Amino acid sequence: MNEHLRIERLRWWHLPEVAEMELAIFGPEAWSEGLLWTELSAGNDYRAVLDRGAADAPIAGYAGTALSDTEAWINNIAVAAAYRRRGVARMLMDDALARARAAGAKAVYLEVAVDNVPAQRLYDAYGFYGIGVRKNYYQHTGTDAAVMRMDL
Repeated sequence: MNEHLRIERLRWWHLPEVAEMELAIFGPEAWSEGLLWTELSAGNDYRAVLDRGAADAPIAGYAGTALSDTEAWINNIAVAAAYRRRGVARMLMDDALARARAAGAKAVYLEVAVDNVPAQRLYDAYGFYGIGVRKNYYQHTGTDAAVMRMDL
């Protein structure tokens, strides 16, 4: 893995770059910069993997987690195309799960498009399992979402 990649708290000044990544990765289902701002201002825990070895420290990936008393939801996780297959998603998952455990969560939940096989493989490797399907969850494409859970 690249020694220049560092996990840091996502800040408001990262949001334009994250919104561009959202659009490139998720197309019409992308979260807007405004929605991402709302997530940050609501106190949800967002982290970014920054490439500190590059001149402008681009964001390699990011993940957002909502923590409550006994559960956590991974709201988003995405990796820029140039950084895929370099361990960035695992860095983000390891970090999110460690923070969920530290906060006392007993379970972690997420939703993933049923046609996003690479993401589902990652979640399966961490011990997530399917608990349901939300039909037509992704509004613009009509894609279903698999709801997954991992017990901590």
